[in-house]
Amino acid sequence: MGCQPLNPLAPPASQPAVSVTVPTKPKPHHLRRHAFFTLFQPSSPIKPTHRGRNRIGLDPTPPHPAPPPLPLPRPRPESSGEMAAARPCIPACQRLLGSRAALPSFARALSTQTGFASCRKTASAGPFVSLNHKRFAVRAMSAQGLPIDLRGKRAFIAGVADDNGYGWAIAKALAAAGAEILVGTWVPALNIFETSLRRGKFDESRKLPDGSLMEITKVYPLDAVFDSPEDVPDDVKANKRYAGSSNWTVKEVAETVKNDFGTIDILVHSLANGPEVKNSLLETSRKGYLAAVSASSYSFISLLQHFLPIMNPGGATISLTYIASERTIPGYGGGMSSAKAALESDTRVLAYEAGRKGKIRVNTISAGPLGSRAAKAIGFIEKMIEYSYVNAPLQKELLADEVGNTAAFLASPLASAITGSTIYVDNGLNTMGLALDSPTLST
Repeated sequence: MGCQPLNPLAPPASQPAVSVTVPTKPKPHHLRRHAFFTLFQPSSPIKPTHRGRNRIGLDPTPPHPAPPPLPLPRPRPESSGEMAAARPCIPACQRLLGSRAALPSFARALSTQTGFASCRKTASAGPFVSLNHKRFAVRAMSAQGLPIDLRGKRAFIAGVADDNGYGWAIAKALAAAGAEILVGTWVPALNIFETSLRRGKFDESRKLPDGSLMEITKVYPLDAVFDSPEDVPDDVKANKRYAGSSNWTVKEVAETVKNDFGTIDILVHSLANGPEVKNSLLETSRKGYLAAVSASSYSFISLLQHFLPIMNPGGATISLTYIASERTIPGYGGGMSSAKAALESDTRVLAYEAGRKGKIRVNTISAGPLGSRAAKAIGFIEKMIEYSYVNAPLQKELLADEVGNTAAFLASPLASAITGSTIYVDNGLNTMGLALDSPTLST
């Protein structure tokens, strides 16, 4: 059907009018729909209906011929251009409903996919989005980040004898995350440690991020070189440094913890000893070598062997290693480099065995040099710290708390898929293959 527009150049009434039919070009579908919304002014109210696939119908029938109901477009990937082009349909829909207040409920009624807007191409425009934007903004502002939550967990840290080593830092980090702390202290150092703790000498270093003091629920005497009382030689039994202590072998400590608390969730191995550490490997005796391996690596196997039955499924174990396990560190002798290599290899094997048997994760942290009391036995720890500072990618002091925080992460559900891994916390020194302070580089 043609249309007969008014012609300002029409001839006078005395002359016959010439009828001119101007064919109209059909508009694209999306413009035709838009024109319907914005130009059609029915004499009766329009109500949205929800039959079939979210159609918009007209009821009752207006006096003028109404176009057939138009289906909403099928959902498809949105683009910023499509969203911008669809902005005009928002005030149009608003006019259909008569008020802005009715728009959110109308949007919810028509939405079948996203729950954010009725017209999927308007999800980032106008009043539809303002409501959700506010909701998301509040949610983002109220978020506290990604927490490490160990509340309700119990940790046993073997090898804490002072307040400046990695074992202490790990205990603090676990306590800050909410874990209950039990520690095992080498028997000859037990009296000094407990006395210092009781007299408040560690209060400054016990401070947690929230200002409270780390609480150690119980301190157990421990010598992880001995698995059971039958393994303790007579000279050790008669040693004055062991007098007054009992139940300090690995088996006895595990049994005592079971009697005291039932179960644990986290087991930390933070102990090592090499009586001939200052000797080169060529000068190390069999006894010295085996002693280093026994105290520094097999002790971890023994601890896990005896504590695994009382560990809750989903628990975690953590040990401490050093880069000398895979790189030559002259001066770190007496079999200690071999002991650390064994510890890392055992970590991978135990991850499989403990994972299958008790759903326990097993990881080790390769920490950079730290000037702790135990590390000073090496004899050149200060030079190692200086070397690390000069040559590591990150030229900064390595803090014990950084190792502690890594341990807290590995012990948490955030690391639930990490096991059998060696995690480096050394400012990146392990990645370097060239000493930047080498005299040959300055010539």
